[in-house]
Amino acid sequence: MKMTKNSPLERAASRTPKTGHPHEPWPGAEQPVRLLAAIADWLAGYGNAATRRTYATGLGLPAGREELADWAAAESGPPGWGATVDAYAAVLGLDPRTPTPQTTTRRPPPAAPGKLRELHWLRWCAAHRIDPLSAHSAHVKAWLDELATAEAARTTRERMLATLKALYAHLAETGLTSGNPAALNRRRLGLSGNRETGHALNLTVEQVRALYTAAATPRRGASPQDTARATTVVALLTLGLRVSEMCALNRSDLHTTRGRRALRVPGKGDKPRIVYLPESVETTLTDYLHTRDATQQSNRPAPRGQTSSGPQPLISTRSGRRCTRQGLWQLLRRLAGASPELREIAEALHPHALRHFYVTTAVESGAALADVQADLGHTSIATTQSVYNHAARHPERSAADLVATTLHSTTEVTDPTTEPDEDEEE
Repeated sequence: MKMTKNSPLERAASRTPKTGHPHEPWPGAEQPVRLLAAIADWLAGYGNAATRRTYATGLGLPAGREELADWAAAESGPPGWGATVDAYAAVLGLDPRTPTPQTTTRRPPPAAPGKLRELHWLRWCAAHRIDPLSAHSAHVKAWLDELATAEAARTTRERMLATLKALYAHLAETGLTSGNPAALNRRRLGLSGNRETGHALNLTVEQVRALYTAAATPRRGASPQDTARATTVVALLTLGLRVSEMCALNRSDLHTTRGRRALRVPGKGDKPRIVYLPESVETTLTDYLHTRDATQQSNRPAPRGQTSSGPQPLISTRSGRRCTRQGLWQLLRRLAGASPELREIAEALHPHALRHFYVTTAVESGAALADVQADLGHTSIATTQSVYNHAARHPERSAADLVATTLHSTTEVTDPTTEPDEDEEE
């Protein structure tokens, strides 16, 4: 196969006058095979191939059949490159070595490339001959500056930085990088951060019920296991769990204590806590596990919830992998987007909003603040109080209506120029 410059990374590098091999599959990368394999492993943690392709495209990687076919040319890379590209393509649900089928179906012309296409991180690195595994925070800041110069919206820059931060967190965990160059202070950069948006969102009981309904409603392309998992995720988040805690839960963490089914939750700072399951949540979780076991015969739990490869995650992807924070975040937004009642808040919805919902609902239902603190795993009760104080209280617990009623009362006012009668004077 003759190598051409169809790869986005090569096209980006070809626009610079710097020297290099004319057919480098990944300009600037010192270890392209290890880097691509690590990215493929990170992408595999997301729920479906369409989501993986979206993230790959957002990073600037080839994500189409033709680009991948060119990139997979064996003579274009170091030993193991072709096999690694094939593995990466499989994660995206594509086969780069199979020709694109011809079709006579009339389709609209493809959309024009976005103005930021060549500023996606990995293309930007290739154009500047920067090894992504050696990038540091100064490179990320320079990249963000160029995005701002290109008039990228603040929310776009924020989203792209969040994706980059998640990728580098994985690369750091695998030992490919010594740190996370994208772990920057977003506020100092003028970026608010999605987490803060999630904190500002106060969900009502009706909205959370709508989220449950959306999760339990079969979606196009979703299997019964997908639907059961989505419902379980919403159910567990309404117990006040952090999304990172849910991802870390193993099946062996589900147990019975004091006659109740409960979860042993690994909290912050290695401070585990017990979270009791209401009957409705227990039923939802049990149904999900039964559905998953029936679908993934090879993933049936061994004694004590162990598998041959280690602890089995309580909530997993279709392939049995542990879910990621980003994957569950995207799941919530997809569910909200599919619900007419939640469509307006879909982009602002964050797992932490459900944790805040737990606090406000529990306190306003009469729960003691100390009990809510224990449920959430807060080290200090002041943190729990702060969460409640910063949330929008239920309208019925506000005195605003009383003040307005008094202020705008139609009570008759006595004319001060009129002499009172004797009864009034007394």
